[in-house]
Amino acid sequence: MNYIIFDLEWNNAYNYKTKKGINEIIEIGAVKLNSNLEIIDSFKQLIKPQISKKLQSRFKNLTNITAEEIKENGISFDKAFSDFAAWSRGEGNVFLSWSKSDLHTLISNFKKFKGTSNIDFIGKYADAQQYCMSFIDVQGNNQISLSNCAEIFNISAEDINYHRALEDCIVTAYCFKKVFTKETFSNFVYDCSPEYFERLIYKPFFISKKVYGDFNIDEVELYCPKCNKRVKTIKDYEFANNTFKNVGICTGCGKKFWVNVRAKQNFDNVSISRRLIEINRKKASRIC
Repeated sequence: MNYIIFDLEWNNAYNYKTKKGINEIIEIGAVKLNSNLEIIDSFKQLIKPQISKKLQSRFKNLTNITAEEIKENGISFDKAFSDFAAWSRGEGNVFLSWSKSDLHTLISNFKKFKGTSNIDFIGKYADAQQYCMSFIDVQGNNQISLSNCAEIFNISAEDINYHRALEDCIVTAYCFKKVFTKETFSNFVYDCSPEYFERLIYKPFFISKKVYGDFNIDEVELYCPKCNKRVKTIKDYEFANNTFKNVGICTGCGKKFWVNVRAKQNFDNVSISRRLIEINRKKASRIC
């Protein structure tokens, strides 16, 4: 078993035909670590873009990659990842990247250019950033950059050109090795089924239709925050600002409420949030 640390550099591309943007992968780099966490091999490849030939200023400033360099050394997406798959295959190999954003981008590119979200050569995956941060006292939900992590771990990286794929992989390997314990790391490793990849890129959304799949707004149960009896709505729901709105009357105490219901479609379920706000007596008296 080996550890495959990979890193991607991507350009923000916009497809005017589909009117959708995508982070189009321009470079992939990787290092292969043996069971002793020694770097035994490396992989680096530029990829010719298919959607946008124009490199965004932010991408060029971060990576110093030029269009000329891509034209001279770049290959197709299919060829690059066919080569990478062959290079990285191995029974029980664990793939890592600094944050799930690289894996998310890889899945999106696979879906766009290969018609599938399943990356069949990745069987196990771990977020190296999440793992390393578990050893650092971090305030709130703040995330630590790779360069900051290296500094915290007292890793010298003065000559490293951050935001080039292979160099970032090397620093990630140093950080990973600094805090690695087999028992602790095993808790951060995911088995990568096709569902895992699809779930990762799924974007939840608020339901706007009164009936959508198994969801029906008229079947949502409401309870009075005062007496916990059923609240009955008195008109048809209206939808605004991602919220179904109505007026309700408690079947127990008779109080009237502004009813707000939000329904979010997640990958495998619908989550429903309810908010009932009591209407003041003067206004309630004018509501049927």
